[in-house]
Amino acid sequence: MPERKDYYGTLGVAKKATDDEIRKAYRRLARKYHPDLNPGDKAAEDKFKTVQEAYDILNEPKKRQMYDQYGFYSDAGVPGGGAPPQGGPGMGFEGFDFSDFINQQGGRRPPPTGGAGDSGGRFSDIFSQFFGGRETAQQQQPEKGADLEYSLNIDFWQSIRGTQVRLSISRQDACTSCNGSGSAGGAVATCGDCNGSGQVSQTAGAMKFNLTCSRCNGSGRLRNVCPACRGEGCTARMDSVEVRLPAGVASGSRLRVAAKGNAGRMGGDAGDLYITVRVEDHAFFKRDGDTIEIKVPITVPEAVLGAKIEVPTIDGRAILKIPQGTQNGQKFRLREKGVASARKETRGDQIVEVFLQAPPANDERTRELLRELAEQYPPDPRSELWTKV
Repeated sequence: MPERKDYYGTLGVAKKATDDEIRKAYRRLARKYHPDLNPGDKAAEDKFKTVQEAYDILNEPKKRQMYDQYGFYSDAGVPGGGAPPQGGPGMGFEGFDFSDFINQQGGRRPPPTGGAGDSGGRFSDIFSQFFGGRETAQQQQPEKGADLEYSLNIDFWQSIRGTQVRLSISRQDACTSCNGSGSAGGAVATCGDCNGSGQVSQTAGAMKFNLTCSRCNGSGRLRNVCPACRGEGCTARMDSVEVRLPAGVASGSRLRVAAKGNAGRMGGDAGDLYITVRVEDHAFFKRDGDTIEIKVPITVPEAVLGAKIEVPTIDGRAILKIPQGTQNGQKFRLREKGVASARKETRGDQIVEVFLQAPPANDERTRELLRELAEQYPPDPRSELWTKV
């Protein structure tokens, strides 16, 4: 007696599954385990053969009836005599080389998506044609041009005050010979490969697939290609772009210049130009967002007695009041002396950090005064440290 096999379990469907459910399960598993998509994988190849065998039985009503009744199918017939059920050929992928179709796709221009997902998208496109419905010829639609990225370096004062720069950008512009159509004019002929349908048929065993015609890209028509742009509708050129950077622009800011990217295809809109700004550091001023930070030295008498000192800002000089008893590293805030916000009608502040500068004791008179000061202030400022250790 032939070996009993669980064909329903192989396809992952219930015993009462409809023909459509069986067909969908088979297609899903065929895509997953086909040898052409799993080169060198023996386990996938064996699994594909098992899936194919199950589908060959369950796809044919007479074979399925015999399997449901006796638990197996045999061309020799059922036990006890009787004519074997007659079934048509299996609807399988035997002998079907997916690489043939992948190579055919090479004649088609890939969709405008980049990165590592291109090959996956290629397989997705192929399978959608294999198992999708029949398509009719369609006119190629306009496509927007690709966006361009540009990195621009400016100095500190250009970012503070704003500036206007002129850039030379290499971009794809609409072909002047064909006005971006990609066609040299003249009569448009019907594609001979698909007879104007935009689809070509391929067969594998008993299966028949409709694929987009690679010669006309599914349009069903052939046009005279423009010799200047070779049918692309655009050519490379250097373009001058003038860009205004607002006051307060920060490092890492991304500015958009509309319609200054690559030209579109088939009359589509041009892409955009995106400019990323990099601001050089300043030797004295430090910027944190809209806040300016500086460090200023003060003398010991200024720290002890208090004083009014001049400090630099991005607008020029400003007066800072140092209170009596100012400590080393103490910070003071100058309101609205920072950077004008490029997005809001406000200004940041300036933070001034002071540090004490000890006087040089180069003569005896200075040393004598410092000794007198030490006698007038005998407490040890480090005494509290030992209580915390």
